[in-house]
Amino acid sequence: MGKAAALVPPSCGRLASGSPHWSMSTPASLSHAMSEPLREASGPALPLPPPPANSDTHKGWLHKWTNYLKGYQRRWFVLSNGLLSYYSSTCSPSCSGLHPGGGPMGGTLAMGTQAEMGHTCRGTINLATTHIDIEDSCTFVLSDSGRTYHLKASSEVERQHWVTALELAKSKAIRMMNNQSDDSGDEEPTSQSDKSELHATLRTLASKLDDLSQCNELIAKHGAALQRSLSELENLKLPAESGEKIKTVNERATLFRITSNAMINACRDFLDLAETHSRKWQRALQYEREQRIRLEETIEQLAKQHNSLERACRGAPALPTSSTEVSSTSKGSWTSSWLGQRSHPIKARVRHVKGETSDEDEETEYFDAMESAPEFITVTTDPTKHRRTGSNISGTSSDQTETWNLDDHVFECQHQASFTASASREAKPYRKRRTQIPDKPNYSINLWSIMKNCIGKELSKIPMPVNFNEPLSMLQRLTEDLEYHELLDKAARCDNPAEQMCYVAAFSVSSYSTTTHRTAKPFNPLLGETFELDRLEESGFRSLCEQVSHHPPAAAHHVYSTYGWTLWQEITIASKFRGKYLSIMPLGAIHLQFNSGGNHYVWRKVTSTVHNIIVGKLWIDQSGEIEIINNQTKDKCQLKFSPYSYFSRECARKVTGVVTDSEGRASYILSGTWDEKMEFAKVVESSQDGTSCEGKQKTVYQTLPPKVLWRKYTLPDNAENMYYFSELALTLNEMESGTAPTDSRLRPDQRLMENGEWEEANVEKQRLEEKQRAVRRMREAEAATAAEEGSEYEPYQPVWFEKKEDPITGDDMYVYKGGYWECKETQDWKMCPDIF
Repeated sequence: MGKAAALVPPSCGRLASGSPHWSMSTPASLSHAMSEPLREASGPALPLPPPPANSDTHKGWLHKWTNYLKGYQRRWFVLSNGLLSYYSSTCSPSCSGLHPGGGPMGGTLAMGTQAEMGHTCRGTINLATTHIDIEDSCTFVLSDSGRTYHLKASSEVERQHWVTALELAKSKAIRMMNNQSDDSGDEEPTSQSDKSELHATLRTLASKLDDLSQCNELIAKHGAALQRSLSELENLKLPAESGEKIKTVNERATLFRITSNAMINACRDFLDLAETHSRKWQRALQYEREQRIRLEETIEQLAKQHNSLERACRGAPALPTSSTEVSSTSKGSWTSSWLGQRSHPIKARVRHVKGETSDEDEETEYFDAMESAPEFITVTTDPTKHRRTGSNISGTSSDQTETWNLDDHVFECQHQASFTASASREAKPYRKRRTQIPDKPNYSINLWSIMKNCIGKELSKIPMPVNFNEPLSMLQRLTEDLEYHELLDKAARCDNPAEQMCYVAAFSVSSYSTTTHRTAKPFNPLLGETFELDRLEESGFRSLCEQVSHHPPAAAHHVYSTYGWTLWQEITIASKFRGKYLSIMPLGAIHLQFNSGGNHYVWRKVTSTVHNIIVGKLWIDQSGEIEIINNQTKDKCQLKFSPYSYFSRECARKVTGVVTDSEGRASYILSGTWDEKMEFAKVVESSQDGTSCEGKQKTVYQTLPPKVLWRKYTLPDNAENMYYFSELALTLNEMESGTAPTDSRLRPDQRLMENGEWEEANVEKQRLEEKQRAVRRMREAEAATAAEEGSEYEPYQPVWFEKKEDPITGDDMYVYKGGYWECKETQDWKMCPDIF
């Protein structure tokens, strides 16, 4: 406390402006004193009487401790209804009711109260659960739910006024809380009990409303009888004065019946409103509780990791110096040494309020903390000095060290056309492909006006202008996965299944390299739309995609290569717009089979997230895990895509992985980034780390120096004005002769957008979508007619793909049934639907 007091300026000892004020019940003497000119802030404090015993509101200036850098900060405190709220010291002079310079008060107490309540509240303390302590003559401490607030008054008298008012408010708040009939005794009831209590209340209200309705029916019945009797009396020959009175009574009976009906309707409206708002507030309360629980779990997890990493750093055993060597070939992917396994410092938000947390964001300071520990540790070993010890052996072959040559360029292709695997491919001249497209026009659009109506909806069902698109179809975007097909060509020539798995893993990562700058969405394909990529002469493969379903959108893809591999997949895109970001979740399995050896690999894609949808620059991140399984040898590769973290100093877009055999023994370690390159290193020895981290032991892998397995191609010149297309992407929408009439290259709205005619493209896009809806409505009508007649109706079937059960996953998926390339040779496209 001595250090904290030393930070307080001398003028804070006695402040006239720190004097408390009371609303609604201000004594006459105090009102007279307030009407007089006040002294300067540095002058002696004005003696003020204690607050009245029946005062419900107490307010005034106090100094609140924030942190060791800023010390005590002046805040405006308001005590009302058992809650102590405080506001920023930048509040207007009318907030306090006192002129800051010591002059006359600039307004009434009512005006000051209105101004202060309109100011942003910095925090609120519930006195019912708060402990009040006196620290010294001017300072008192409030402790509430793990938070501690150190408050300093300008004098001992003022501090006593505040403490008295707080104790009275606390007693009153506790009595009110104990007197509540619905108090369950739990400080925070569970969500299930809340729902049960809420439903019980609503049922009670509904039963009361039924009672009111019955009473209303009785009132209406008796009122009608009364009116009939009064009408009969009016028909009798009575004096004029009696007839007028009977008429008046009849009118009042009518008004009574109308009023009772209005009361019943109002009660029914109240019940409906209560049901609607109860569900809304219940969802809001549940969301806030989940957010708080997640935050508490995160903080607890960080604390455990910090403690574990400190113990690991202090107690890490040293390896023999002859078996380790520092390697810096990758950005943070490989540990520099065994003793260098400490995690990188990150910027974590640490708040100090005399050792306690503070709730003021503007006073947050940043300090270094420890980030989460890696799942495994790698140690690079010199192959010329490596000696096998015979203990903790990973099971790798003994000749691996000799065959690992650093001069072996694993991935030496500089772009897709440079890969020459046979002399026959060099003998034929390749067709010259285009290297540029028209520049992207500079059109602006109000993103929020369109996106605000899309929250929580499936994006595939929302019409979007072409301003959000790129001039490629989703089928073409799916074909872009083949940009680094050379990895599969080389994998087909591998005799070692583990090494072949490394190439397959690098291929699965390479498909995301084009998404770094590609934030625009591709065109949603029309049902029956196809896209072919015939590169048999240039690259040795043929690719065919077809949109096999529209809701949900699903595309089937089949690739055949003359270099001994076949790839097929069915991808269904599930996307959700969450306000701040867009989640894209590809569903479906990817199959890859090699002719030589018969190895069959299966994996699935990770989730893509588009950030800053509303405000800021769009950027895409990939996160999740990919498990690649060789269904013949049971080898596995676990790839982890680390999500971007603001607090991490590791390289962004990081990917790590381990290749293991059927018995779980590691043979290769993979590391890199999904937007730049992937490296792999051969494991020569593995051991268990003796240091425990959260109850789990880490595995330490000794590896040979890593080699580049895959590296991203550089983008063409002027790529920023051509939608950041790669060399392959620039050629995908290039017109070719002989394609099917359903090919994406023939789609008119996409062609108009590529040519820069966006207005015409929007019109054409709406026409095509409306045409597709009309066809769907016609099919639905035919299905309804067939159901009425009792006959079978065959739903839409794709042209080139058919649904079969996947023997690997057990799911139904669309596979290529053949015939497309034969129809292309004869130009017989009569089976193709009219979709454009």
